[in-house]
Amino acid sequence: MEPLLESKAGPSEAESQWREQEQRELSPSRWQRQRRTWTNIASLVLAMLLGWTIFVHFCGHWRDTGRSWRLDWGQEEKVGSEKNRGSQYLLGVGKADITGPVVEINMMGYADTKQVGSGLRQRLYSRAFIVGNVKHPKDRFVYLVLDTQSGDTAVRYGILEGLSKLGSDFAVYGQHNVAVTGTHSHSGPGAWLNYLLPQITSKGFDKQSYRAIVDGAILSIQRAHTSLQPGYLTVGSTKVFGANINRSLYAYLANPEEERARYNESIEDDGSVEKTLTLLRFQRASDGKNTGVLTWFPTHGTSMLGNNTLISGDNKGVAADLFEKSFSTEYNVAEGFVAGFSQASVGDTSPNVLGAWCEDGSGAECSFRNSTCSDGKSQFCHARGPFFRVKDNGAASCYEVGKRQFEPARALYDDLDTNGTPITGSSVKSLHTFQDMTNFTFPLANGSYVHTCPAALGYSFAAGTSDGPGAFDFTQNDPGAPNASPVWRVVSGFIKEPTEAQKRCHYPKPILLDVGEISSPYLWTPNIVDVQVLRVGQLVIIVSPGEATTMAGRRWKEAIHDSASFLALSGSSSVDPVVVLGGPANSYTHYIATTEEYSIQRYEGASTLYGPYTLNAYINLTLRYLPYLSSSSTTRPLPGPSPPNNVNRSLSFITGVVYDGTPIFKNFGDVKTDVRPAYSVGDIVSATFVGANPRNSLRLEQTYAAIEMIDTYTNRWVRVRDDSDWSLVFNWKRTSGVLGTSEVEIVWETEERAQPGRYRIRYFGDSKAVGGAVTAFEGISGEFVLA
Repeated sequence: MEPLLESKAGPSEAESQWREQEQRELSPSRWQRQRRTWTNIASLVLAMLLGWTIFVHFCGHWRDTGRSWRLDWGQEEKVGSEKNRGSQYLLGVGKADITGPVVEINMMGYADTKQVGSGLRQRLYSRAFIVGNVKHPKDRFVYLVLDTQSGDTAVRYGILEGLSKLGSDFAVYGQHNVAVTGTHSHSGPGAWLNYLLPQITSKGFDKQSYRAIVDGAILSIQRAHTSLQPGYLTVGSTKVFGANINRSLYAYLANPEEERARYNESIEDDGSVEKTLTLLRFQRASDGKNTGVLTWFPTHGTSMLGNNTLISGDNKGVAADLFEKSFSTEYNVAEGFVAGFSQASVGDTSPNVLGAWCEDGSGAECSFRNSTCSDGKSQFCHARGPFFRVKDNGAASCYEVGKRQFEPARALYDDLDTNGTPITGSSVKSLHTFQDMTNFTFPLANGSYVHTCPAALGYSFAAGTSDGPGAFDFTQNDPGAPNASPVWRVVSGFIKEPTEAQKRCHYPKPILLDVGEISSPYLWTPNIVDVQVLRVGQLVIIVSPGEATTMAGRRWKEAIHDSASFLALSGSSSVDPVVVLGGPANSYTHYIATTEEYSIQRYEGASTLYGPYTLNAYINLTLRYLPYLSSSSTTRPLPGPSPPNNVNRSLSFITGVVYDGTPIFKNFGDVKTDVRPAYSVGDIVSATFVGANPRNSLRLEQTYAAIEMIDTYTNRWVRVRDDSDWSLVFNWKRTSGVLGTSEVEIVWETEERAQPGRYRIRYFGDSKAVGGAVTAFEGISGEFVLA
């Protein structure tokens, strides 16, 4: 047993010798073995390099850290990228046509009965922006930007009612989270507002005008809702020069000097108006494409003058259109990109940046104190836009001021990845309540108690502004005892004599129209106002029902900023709040001036409805309810008293279309005056057709006019312009009221970007027969060459 125990495992010595001999005979030479070894090593190295390359490509990337290069793995890059882009939100954007009747309806803004629509320069739109909480989708808000003079109580009621009928998916939208703002364009059709005062010049209420806005706004929300998906928000700001001035500088200078000095940065930016444009970018997470932008910048929608009768979105409409059409296919934008250019502290701003001058032959500037001329009246005092010498009712100046907003906004957008601030903090909150302002009592900062008043308008309201002078002998800056004819006291008293308490409450405003205490046949102006604030992350949006002046807006925003910072609404005390103000929204409560500006009683002070403490009241109310926007809040404020909805009780003296006729031996759409055979780029091309009343069909989401170009490859006509384009103008004229005949002139102001080629003009109309039947028709001009 021992020999066995001492033996080693393995072959015997003889067997080993035999195997070694066999191995030497069968094995390759040394150099062959080395070559095979090195070949295997090289193959292994190449395989490892190929695998490493593929792994890095799909899972990570090299990053320059500033000191060295290192590899970031996929998960690390995802986290880092999201951190750089901020928090994720549920985002959606949408746009829809709200162009109402473009003819025979008084236009809203200048309150001039003679300003009646005669055609279309640019279609009007509702642009909807939805922001929601990804984890709690019911926490969301809708911010609408309408190409209208303002938001409105009746319009908002109509939108909310329409949304409630769309099913359970839209049940998340209601009073608390829908903001309806207007760009404050003075170039849209009127007759859609809830209260009597703005209905007077429009001969009452027009359902067609109203439904166009409501239905289009609902459609824009539907489209935004359909497009909802996770994404990121980034905010930035820039300066905009040459697009606004202060039209009531005399009143602005009444504010404390030390306060004004805080905003006086340079000669070009002296603080008299806000030059800052704030831009919010919407970017979807799935592919990184941008879906829209929402901007805030203050300038009045009065570039188109009071003698203009063509419907347009004014300078804000121009800016939005330029932005949306500024991208070619290679840009990182999604299809259906939407650009909203919302108003801000617009009250005392003007786009007519060359100032106010007397058009009485004197060549003098208007009076600094009260905007009058040599005759002591305001009628000859007119503000001048950049191209005031062009006799086009303000169109060239309007386009220029729109471009001056678009260009810096686009430059900011292009640099936003570098200079922008990501919105952070996942919570999204909104609050809304109604407040009766007839006698709202609250404390000031010094502890004293004050109260608001029933709405009233002062004498200087009737004086108008240099953007749109008033009538008769009313002047601005007319506090105390008004310097106007005693006849107006009689007229004012005949309408409604204000009580002594009302006079004391509004002092030093001399009351011309005691509108808040007139309820016959229904309320003339609102006494119940909307109080609404929206928040996403550190961005807080004050939704103002009136036109806040420059300094009023600053005080309001500063108060909200300080409180939002103190309360850490976004959930982080280290993130500085960004506060913007948008309006006029939800209703139209005219103006919001500071107490100092109110004491001067220029137009803005005279139009501050609820007395000298109107601004203080709005600030108090928004601060009172601001805790509801806390990230931990789960409740809402009580709704408050509901304002009236006058849609079905409003008066209307607007006649409808009876019928359309044609001249003898003519048909609808026939060409009356044709184009010339050839034009040069920059020329004006026009054709006139046998027309019909465009009120027969608003052609929403369609067009009344088009420019078509022949495609030389397919020999087919392709539409290259429609009536949403600024350069294509649709004019309508009644030629006989008895016969019902009319004509349409379509004008193309050819632009530098117009391509040489062969074109034609196409007209789309709808005629109404005596029995009421409406029939669509078309007209086509002759062909012409553009070279």
